[in-house]
Amino acid sequence: MALFLRLAALLALLLVGAGLRSAGVLDDARTARLNAAAYYGALPALIFVSTYDRAIGELLSARLLGGLLVVLFSTATLAWVVHRNRSSSARRSVAVVQSYHSNLGYLGLPLVASTFGADVTAVASVVLGVVSLVQVPLTVAILVGMNDADAAIKREVAELVRNPVLLSLLAGLAVGSSGVAVPAGVAVGLDAVGSLALPLALLCVGASLQVDAASLDPVATGSVIALKIGCMPLLAWIVFSALSVDPATFTASVVMLGTPTAVSTYVFAGELGGDRAFASLNVFGTTLVSVATLFVLIALVG
Repeated sequence: MALFLRLAALLALLLVGAGLRSAGVLDDARTARLNAAAYYGALPALIFVSTYDRAIGELLSARLLGGLLVVLFSTATLAWVVHRNRSSSARRSVAVVQSYHSNLGYLGLPLVASTFGADVTAVASVVLGVVSLVQVPLTVAILVGMNDADAAIKREVAELVRNPVLLSLLAGLAVGSSGVAVPAGVAVGLDAVGSLALPLALLCVGASLQVDAASLDPVATGSVIALKIGCMPLLAWIVFSALSVDPATFTASVVMLGTPTAVSTYVFAGELGGDRAFASLNVFGTTLVSVATLFVLIALVG
């Protein structure tokens, strides 16, 4: 019952964000400020608090790294095969990237932190860092390659390296590995800021959800949904079971990879020649359906 209520609250916040956007309360400027609060404040605080008292060797293992790469590239390859005959390269490229590109920061980590203990949250922070470092360049490369788009890939990679979420992960792991003590007052304050990550992120995602009926393609969108929140977590379950990882690593990896398509793919699609309306529809569809699939997934791993 507690899990159901938590995910019902998640859906409610998504709908509130969408409603505030429709009512004009969360316009572009206010949504940008809300995004900035989550991106530069709450999420980095959550990640640092989750990792500052743990050495990197406790969290990052060869099995975790190898398992994440196998799941990510296997899903991307399967998506390439499934979507190879889409009507246009703009739509085909978006379908491929949205079938594997997970919403790890705005939904995955905050949801894990609010549902599981510190051990799982710490591993989930590492999963966010590792997968982000791979999926963002992969997404940019696919969109540029399939759409013949002009893009400064070095610029995109440089922006990723300066990402405050990743920098906070490196800072937390550096502090944890060095054994430097963080004052209790600082830790408590950062923990309070980090607790705002989930509500802020959900409002931002909700405000970003848009549906363009003219772009509706039930088969294509259904395939994206099936691959992203059906096939990818199932593959993660199989891979990490075969690798016999510890329970915290298994739980964090499966839940994080079971999250819906990231909102950022909509932005990438608009900048790099993808079908933007179709991308928005897929973000909406995977996010909405994931409320039910995450309930099942968390119940199973729990």
